[in-house]
Amino acid sequence: MDIALFSTDGFMFLLRWLHYFFGIIWIGILYYFNFIQGSFFSEIEASVKSVATQKLVPRALWWFRWGAMGTFLTGLAYLSIRAQQIGPIFYEIPWGVSILLGALLGTLMWFNVWFVIWPAQKVVIQSATQVAQGGQAIPEAASRGARATCASRTNTLFSIPLLFYMGGASHLAIGVDETSNFNLLWMVLFVIVGAIEFNALKGKPGPMASVRGVITSGFLLTAVFYACMEFFL
Repeated sequence: MDIALFSTDGFMFLLRWLHYFFGIIWIGILYYFNFIQGSFFSEIEASVKSVATQKLVPRALWWFRWGAMGTFLTGLAYLSIRAQQIGPIFYEIPWGVSILLGALLGTLMWFNVWFVIWPAQKVVIQSATQVAQGGQAIPEAASRGARATCASRTNTLFSIPLLFYMGGASHLAIGVDETSNFNLLWMVLFVIVGAIEFNALKGKPGPMASVRGVITSGFLLTAVFYACMEFFL
């Protein structure tokens, strides 16, 4: 008797399933941080915020960062196998462009979680703990917290086109012909994404400072990416 899950297709399905599972955890908590916790923390008393920073935030960040890691690793495994199956044209077909754009955004989001947000939040949590125990606040805690917030806003921005193109890879056909220029398309996409990520590392939220602003910016970025794909392909 053949067991579907023990086949190559079954293994690929399991990778996709786990990718969705970890992704829901990751993006769900990302939206919680940006859409709920941020505004809540701005309205509560300092003592309540201190307790939440020491007790609630570390728990949420644990699920947040490991959800990101699980999403990244399962996505990397899936794409590596698919790239081998399809061959060099993987980078020059609409499905490949869509899924790789989503993967590029997701990889930068994973980087921001592990190397920007989490290190900065550890300083914020440690500072709140020291103050609660009668010690001194860490001087750079506020600036590190602001940097983490900017990176988190950028991840929220990226998440909107990421979800669009992850779904669009298999469900939104983009036509190609002999005039399609995949190299130029990738150059333009890398410049746009690189500029936004550079801004995230500099810590300047701009229009992403508000929930409305980051959501609006995310939909605009999605439209820009889509216009580029239609134009160059």
